[in-house]
Amino acid sequence: MQITAVILAGGRGTRMGGADKGLVNYQDKPLVAHVLERIQPQVDHVIINANRHVEQYQEFGVPVVTDANNQFDGPLAGMQAGMHHATTDWILSVPCDSPLLPLDLVSRLRRAISEASAINHTHALLAIARSASGTHPVFCLMPRQLSVDLDAFLQQGQRKVSAWQAQHPHVFVSFEDEQAFTNINHHPS
Repeated sequence: MQITAVILAGGRGTRMGGADKGLVNYQDKPLVAHVLERIQPQVDHVIINANRHVEQYQEFGVPVVTDANNQFDGPLAGMQAGMHHATTDWILSVPCDSPLLPLDLVSRLRRAISEASAINHTHALLAIARSASGTHPVFCLMPRQLSVDLDAFLQQGQRKVSAWQAQHPHVFVSFEDEQAFTNINHHPS
C-alpha cells in the first residue's frame, strides 16, 4: 500500500486572524515543518495543499498544489487537490496545524483498513482517527479511487468532511494520546 500524505494548509486562517496557519511559528519553526517531520517517515510521498504563500511552502522541498478554484472550499478541496496530483492508490490527509500528530498514525490507519477489508471484502474503505474528544475527520486514510466521487460531492456545494466520509464504508481508529490531535488555532505564545 503506497501512500501520499496531503498536508492541508489551504485555509484562510480566520481563527488566527487571517494568518497562514502552516507558516505560523511554533517552537521556533513553522507548524507545517513540524507536521512534515512527523508524517514524512510514515509515507511514500508528501504534498502540501496551500492557496497562499505557495513559494514559501515550496521551500519545504515537496510538491505544493492549490485547490481547483480560489473559493477556499475547506479541507475537502485540499483532499481533492491531493487526489488529483498523487500517483499512489492511497491518500492520507492531515491538517497543517497539528504539530504533535501520532508517529504511528499511518501504520494504525493502514492496519485498520486491512483488517476491515478482510472482513467486509471492500477496497473503498476510509480509516478515520478518533480520540476521547471525538472524531478527527481530516486525519483520514482513503483510496484515491474516490476522487470522482469527491469531485461530484464538491460540485453539489457540499463541504463537510464527515458528511462525505459517511457515504463510504469507513472505520474509526482510536488513539489514546489526546494531545496528538491538538489543533493550534491561535498564535502560539
